[in-house]
Parts: sequence; structure tokens; C-alpha cells
Amino acid sequence: MTALKVISDRAESTPRAGELAHVIDALTDANVDLLSERVRRNPRQALPSRDALERVLVDLRAVLFPAHFGTTDRTPEGIRHAIALRLEDTMARLQDQVRRGLLSACTHGDGDCVVCGRRAAEVVRELARRLPAIRALLGSDVRAAYEGDPAATSMDEAIFCYPGIAAITHHRLAHQLYEFGVPLIPRIIAELAHAATGIDIHPGANIAGSFFIDHGTGVVVGETSVIGQRVRLYQGVTLGARSFPVDESGRPIKGRPRHPIVEDDVTIYAGATILGRITIGRGSSIGGNVWLTRGVPPGSYVSQAQSRDDLFDGGLGI
Repeated sequence: MTALKVISDRAESTPRAGELAHVIDALTDANVDLLSERVRRNPRQALPSRDALERVLVDLRAVLFPAHFGTTDRTPEGIRHAIALRLEDTMARLQDQVRRGLLSACTHGDGDCVVCGRRAAEVVRELARRLPAIRALLGSDVRAAYEGDPAATSMDEAIFCYPGIAAITHHRLAHQLYEFGVPLIPRIIAELAHAATGIDIHPGANIAGSFFIDHGTGVVVGETSVIGQRVRLYQGVTLGARSFPVDESGRPIKGRPRHPIVEDDVTIYAGATILGRITIGRGSSIGGNVWLTRGVPPGSYVSQAQSRDDLFDGGLGI
């Protein structure tokens, strides 16, 4: 069969535009149905861009770790120049995305809200001021990865290679925006990390310094989790919710504390599932594949055999 004949056969079997009209109409209707009421009233309103945020995060990573991702001149002057070169433009692009996020939930009226524009500028200025503190936390995370993993040959290796460092970098930025009350943007940042690393940390989770996720794939940390200093999680760990309180209409009530509190110096091994607003006491170790719905006192060691009699009822949700 000649190449010309193959092309001809394909052309004959391809649906024509007229035949696809009903498909196009159905897809259009389906997508309009998912738009918020505000966007329906303002169909040209700019929504946040996942692609644009991904580029912003690449540049923020270079600002936070310029010696690794921003420049080949690693003298203090070279590092300072690399930060200065990126920071202003990166924050301006982030401000536009934050403004779009605020507009997506705006209640001030239709159109390009001036109040949301001002709030976006305030949020990004405050985030910029907090970048040194965020970098200090990330430095403690990198040291925890290097010191906690005998396979790590250097802190450079942890920064370049460890998915836990990538995930916590995204999280520390997303968490600040979440704390500022920015809609949508923190979740997009968290999901970019989730897609890249397999680590799912809700931006609402409160995580102290020297945090280390070893291997990482399948880790889930719920919205209202609280994690203390020097905590280590292995792959497949879930810090989830045991159940959801609901309103009179049967809809989940948002924002209630429903995830675990993990105190300082706790290690949770691979595959452990910890559910509900329970406290894992300081210095405890939770063994692999444990299912835990009751708190444990400081210094506890919980193994799979010990926890086997625990009730498995109501273990719902993340």
C-alpha cells in the first residue's frame, strides 16, 4: 500500500466538521456548566494559569536556591546578582496569578475588581518579605534530609534529587498564600508538587522545620494536620481524617480540625495510616503499615501487631 493510499484512507475515515457539530455543542455546554456564577457573568475574566504558576515556581526555586538552580557564579556577588535578576519579575508574575485567584472568589461585584488588585499586591509584598524565613525553614529541611538518610552523599544531592525537598519547597510557599486567604492558587501549587513527586500535602497543613519525607511516593498530609519539629515520614504514610462533620444538608463542614497532630521528633514508617484529630506524642515511632485512630503518649512505639485490635470503623476520607 502506497503512502498516498494510506493518507487517503485516513482522510476518508476522519469525522468531518459538520459531523462533529453536536460533539462540539455538547462539550461547550458541559464546560459552561462547570463555571462559577461570577465567571459566567464575566466570561472573559482571566482565571489562574497552571502553566504560568509552574513557571513562577521554577523561578522562585531559583531565587530560594540560586547556587543550585539560578547561576553558575556561586560567589556571594554572583548569588546576589542571580536573586536580584529574577525576584522582581517573578513576584510581578505571581501577583497577577494571585489577583486572578482572588477574582475567582470575589464578592465585591463584577468586572476587574480594584479591591482584589490591591489585595494581590499586598499579599505578594508580604510573601516577598517572608522569603528569607521560608528559606531558613527549607535549609533546615535540607539538613534533615542529608543527616537523616545514610544514602545522601551531600546536601547538594538532597536539593537536586529528593522529591521530599521539592514537595516541601512548594508547600512552604503554598502555605503562606493559604494563610493569607488566597483562593485556588495554593491548591494549584500543591497539586503541581503532587503531580511531580507523588507527595500530596494540602497547603493548609502546618509543618515546622527540619521536616523530612524519605522516598515520598504516596504520602498524603491533610489540610488541618499539625507537624512538629524534626518529624520524618516514609513513603505511603497518610495523615488523614477519620470522618467529616456535615451540616443539615449533608454537606461536609469546611475547616474543622480533623487531621492528626504529630509532635516533635516523631518517625512514621512506610504505609502507616493515621486518622482523625489525634495526637502522636513527642519522640514516638509508628511502625510500617500501622492503622491508627487513637492518640499515643510521648515516647511510644506502635507496631502492626500492637495495633491489630484497633477498630477499623469510620476510617474515611483524607
